Amino acid sequence: MNPCERKITRWQLRSRSIELGRRTLVMGIVNVTPDSFSDGGAFFRPENAVAHALALLSEGADLLDLGAESTRPGSRAGGAAGTPQAPAVSAELEQERLLPVLDGILRARPGTLVSVDTYKAATARAALAAGAEIVNDVSGFLWDPAMAATCAEAGCGVVLMHTRGRPEEWRTQPALAPDALLTMVRDGLQTSLDAAAKATLAPECLVLDPGYGFGKGFEGNYALLARQADLLTLGRPLLVGLSRKSFLGKTLAPLYGGTDAPVEKREAASVAALVTAILQGASIVRVHAVRPAVEAARIADAVLAARLDRNSPG
Repeated sequence: MNPCERKITRWQLRSRSIELGRRTLVMGIVNVTPDSFSDGGAFFRPENAVAHALALLSEGADLLDLGAESTRPGSRAGGAAGTPQAPAVSAELEQERLLPVLDGILRARPGTLVSVDTYKAATARAALAAGAEIVNDVSGFLWDPAMAATCAEAGCGVVLMHTRGRPEEWRTQPALAPDALLTMVRDGLQTSLDAAAKATLAPECLVLDPGYGFGKGFEGNYALLARQADLLTLGRPLLVGLSRKSFLGKTLAPLYGGTDAPVEKREAASVAALVTAILQGASIVRVHAVRPAVEAARIADAVLAARLDRNSPG
């Protein structure tokens, strides 16, 4: 098999393992925040978030990703860069938002695969104890030195994402040439893998995320997407989050009078990017709108299956 093609493997989670690679899995996003760029806090109340999560499962989501702190550009996620300033959302507040929603989902749908989107070890520990199976760390173990050991102790599934700097820096970072950007992402993900190995976290627990929109620059996101499959040489499956990203809205600006397409007008672009990512080796896609993603993933998977049939002997 080509090392730049996705392969069938197992992802070890906290209490079970699941298959990756035979078909694309769809991860539904549940933002329990008052300032989400995508839904503007529509699901901030626990009962609304639980209802939304159950709707995503009914639409075909294979797993859910719960987040309680916005990492939009300009936010203070991770704390202020180069200072000891605390992040805008404390671990205590994050847990206050997350845990009731996690409990409500698991009560309504026992056995649901839930990921918690956090870079704080304390929140990860509390969510795993409450039934979460996966920790999705946007910092790739870089922002909280206790996170790798916390995940290793739990033996949970982990998504290690690449982030270039902190959200408050993204708008002013210089652009990188495509080769330099790909090298930066690959080296950054390797650093995260090394941190996981140092904490004795099994490779089977790990999935990698290139981190679209997280400090990549407008054109850089497309350069990375075009060569995303090269990251499979790191030896772990890929998860991607492209849904409704601002660089998609910017690309659509000529269709909207020169103004970036608003979030609610980015769904078709999100689906196009999602299909590209699957054809470039993604095994999991993280999305806001589940049903269109499920349908698009079916088509992309059929293309991949045809490609494999063409390459098989005989």
